[in-house]
Parts: sequence; C-alpha cells; structure tokens
Amino acid sequence: MRALITGITGQDGSYLADLLLEKGYEVYGMVRRASTEPFDRIQHIRDRINFVQADLLDQLSIITIIEEIKPDEVYNLAAQSFVPTSWSQPVLTGEFNALGVTKMLEAIRLVSKKIRFYQASSSEMFGKVLEVPQTETTPFYPRSPYGVAKVYGHWITINYRESYGIHANSGILFNHESPRRGLEFVTRKITDGVARIKLGLADKLALGNLDAKRDWGFAGDYVRAMWLMLQQDEPGDFVIATGESHSVKEFVIEAFGHADLDWEKYITTDPRFMRPAEVDFLVGNANKAKSVLGWVPEYDFKGLVKMMIDADLKRLEGQKN
Repeated sequence: MRALITGITGQDGSYLADLLLEKGYEVYGMVRRASTEPFDRIQHIRDRINFVQADLLDQLSIITIIEEIKPDEVYNLAAQSFVPTSWSQPVLTGEFNALGVTKMLEAIRLVSKKIRFYQASSSEMFGKVLEVPQTETTPFYPRSPYGVAKVYGHWITINYRESYGIHANSGILFNHESPRRGLEFVTRKITDGVARIKLGLADKLALGNLDAKRDWGFAGDYVRAMWLMLQQDEPGDFVIATGESHSVKEFVIEAFGHADLDWEKYITTDPRFMRPAEVDFLVGNANKAKSVLGWVPEYDFKGLVKMMIDADLKRLEGQKN
C-alpha cells in the first residue's frame, strides 16, 4: 500500500507516518519548499519516508505528485492549524483549510477516483455548541476563521463523496495532544512551562482563559482512527473523542500536581491570550467510531498529561546538561 500524507512534519503527520510504516506502507510526505524544513518530529523515520514537494495553494503541483505517486490513500493533514492565528491571517487560513481541501479532492477526481481520502475536520466546527455531547449530526456554529474554514473543508469533502463516488472521509477530531504538540498550543505550553519551573528555568506561566473546557485525547490514538476510516467498505464522517471534558484549569492542576508543585504560586493570566470569540465547552460522542471502526482510545486524561510532562522534563533536563 502506498500513502501520501500532507502535513507530515506536524504532530498528527508524524504519528500517522509511524503507524503506516509499522503496517508496511510505502509512505510519501508532501512538504512545501522552504529555506528551513522542520523535520524534528519525524527525524527518527526520515530515511524511511519519500518526500515530495508541492503546495496546497498550487493546484498543478498537487495533480503532478498524485499522478507520479499513484497513492492508494491520501491523508490531508496540512493546514494553518493554530486557531488564534486565524484571526490575524483569516484569508491565508481560508486558502489552506478550505480551498486547499478542494484542490486535493479535485486532483483525486482528475487522476483517480479510486484513491481513498481522509480530511482532517475539527471539533472547532461546533464552536458555540448547539448540542451536548457533539455527534456527527450536531449543527456547526464555528467561532473563529479557523472553524469557518474547517466547515468548508468538511462539506466539500462530503460533496465530492456524494457527487463523484470518491471514498472521501472526514474525521471530526476533538483536541488531541502529545509530546510532539507545538509549543504555541495551550496544553504543550502548560507542560513545557511546568517542566521549566520544576527545573528552575522559569518562575511563572502566563495563560489565557482557564475556564474553557475541551475533550483532550492522545494524538497517537487518533491517527489510528484516521487509518481505520480508510479501511471501511463505505466512507463516512466520524467524531473522534474521549467523551470527557476538562477545563484548562484542570489540565494545569493535573500538570503541576504531577510535578509536585502548587500551581497557584506560578500561574498568571494575560488578556493577550484571550480569544475574540471563545469556544467555551467541547465534548464529543465517539459511539459511531467505536461501533463502526472498533476504535477506542488507549490513553485517558491523566495518562496524557503524565506522558507530556515526563517528555518535557526529559527534554529540558537534556538541554540543561
């Protein structure tokens, strides 16, 4: 089997590449031409991946690589993935997260409709939630340019599936974290900050809204769901979530507690980190994924926080020495 992963240098792309290589796939990673390539997340498997240069903004480049590679599966994970950035760069976010999906699907339509396609949809599409918990049929109410663009990407995937018979799937993934998460994301910002404070490298951690609640899972569990979707006879849309919601404050308490620190001594709030329109509460119902895909997460909330804290402590201890 041959798979093309866009966004292979990101958190999800790296875990998915690990999984597919374990399953004997020939893995191709789409990367943009840049002066410096951020390969740190896939350094351990870099020599086993075939890299191809293309850009989600360049339709011809996508068609060309799909014609050359002839993949059995395409996983579209590339995106402008940081929600706060979508307010400062809304047009670029739309180009990548909405029109970029269309260009991938159009390339598949033109080259081979037999290619199976995965689109990375997001719980941010639910935004100001209209139903608790959120399922595949919950109406969308996005609260950021990121969420709006993801809704477009989600619906264009459904449209190509229904219009052209493409095995096109959307994974509506709720927040999923790991030691490979970018430092700008709140969970990793917390675990990195806790590790720095524990090692005497920092004395404060500034955060935004501590009351926002999210359904947090482990990225390694969630990429397994992506793969399972593309193995089904029929394509579909699947919510991937743990079914538990925890506040940012709960994450903070758990993280500092694991490091044996009193969080109230170190946390400050900074209005700069507040969103213009907050998504207050997300929690997913993954019953469809459990029954159709046979998917269940292996890591719970406490296990995820422990994994991330331990990894950041190990990383920073190494830098300190």
